[in-house]
Amino acid sequence: MDTSCATAAARVCDRIEAADGEIRAFVPEPGRRERLLREARAADERWDGPGGRPALFGVPVGVKDIVHVDGLPTQAGSDVPAEALAGPQASLVDRLRAAGALVAGKTVTAEFAVTAPGPTRNPHHLGHTPGGSSSGSAAAVAAGMVPLAVGTQTIGSMIRPAAYCGVVGFKPTHGRIPSDGVIANAPTFDTVGLFAPDMATLAPAAAVLCDGWRPSGDGGEVVGRRPVLGVPLGPYLDRADAEARNSFEERAGRLEAAGCTVRRLPFPDDFDRVLAERLVIGRYELARTHAVWFPRYAERYREETAEAIRQGQRIGDDAYAAALRERAAFRDRLVTAMDRDGIDLWITPAATGPAPYGLKSTGDSVMSLPWSYAGVPALALPAGRAAGSLPLGMQCVARPGADERLLGWALDLESTLAGSPAPV
Repeated sequence: MDTSCATAAARVCDRIEAADGEIRAFVPEPGRRERLLREARAADERWDGPGGRPALFGVPVGVKDIVHVDGLPTQAGSDVPAEALAGPQASLVDRLRAAGALVAGKTVTAEFAVTAPGPTRNPHHLGHTPGGSSSGSAAAVAAGMVPLAVGTQTIGSMIRPAAYCGVVGFKPTHGRIPSDGVIANAPTFDTVGLFAPDMATLAPAAAVLCDGWRPSGDGGEVVGRRPVLGVPLGPYLDRADAEARNSFEERAGRLEAAGCTVRRLPFPDDFDRVLAERLVIGRYELARTHAVWFPRYAERYREETAEAIRQGQRIGDDAYAAALRERAAFRDRLVTAMDRDGIDLWITPAATGPAPYGLKSTGDSVMSLPWSYAGVPALALPAGRAAGSLPLGMQCVARPGADERLLGWALDLESTLAGSPAPV
């Protein structure tokens, strides 16, 4: 079997050319095949022979178009000139390439990773949204064009698209993957993460990209025991629709039958405040991110993005500082609740329901909101299908810094969640 990078590059180009005309997950790139083959041949020469090949040798990766990649322009889903947005290659791309990965191309993003959607369609039903803002990355993996893709999440931009597209999505602890060379939305929320078809594909890439990865987790605690799972009852969970809730309860029952302890607890008790303070922080930081570009290119911004920036411009420093204090207190309460009740992982629906019809909205990010607000690691695992055959997902959330434990348990949870009972 030919395991060369050049062969992998040719195959991924074939897949993109065959599928992306309909799905539109990738930013168009003239000369993609020539570039990829050139880079692949260089990798084959660098790592000649199977011995000593790095962890991601020959793996084609889609990279969200807010991440700088040498040789490819960064447009961020916008009409702002690429030269105005240019910057040095992100260190996460350095790590991917050092591990032997091939950058298959830039994947479509909502404009500046906010809410104005790109042209990407859901591979399962082309009339439905793939989610956002990491729409292209999730759809590219779901359509089988690439086995791995980089996305980012500010609030729900990875977990939701993963659920809508039926793939695995991993948002690590905030800051665990370096974000230099990534155009920011709201920096104290923004988190780089990964999409893959399954945990076996995702786990090696997480080890490459995450700072300080501990291969054995924290002393092997995960091995040999099932996690204690918490279901957060109250106004947060009530945001999921009946279809998502019914499917979630069925899957939670499967996990309990497989030996996991499931505890249903009221949390959070201040969800409305979390919603409000998240908006203050996010809009304030977005306006500061665009403090140079927006005055020069405001007419090129889409209205959804421009209005979000204007909202942020009206938020003062005192309100922002107060919101940051509230967020720190919420994170402390989250960890305290997990400690008090012995919770290893929270589990929730990964989205409020299946992907909505239409491409003018990317869907509702609220199921990710408290966990992104706290900066804790989260994972979306495929969890069956809705009545219309659209995917559903389960979200698993760990405490800050417990990324290795989260992925260690997820390898087991994935197999339990697999399968398709009668649609709910």
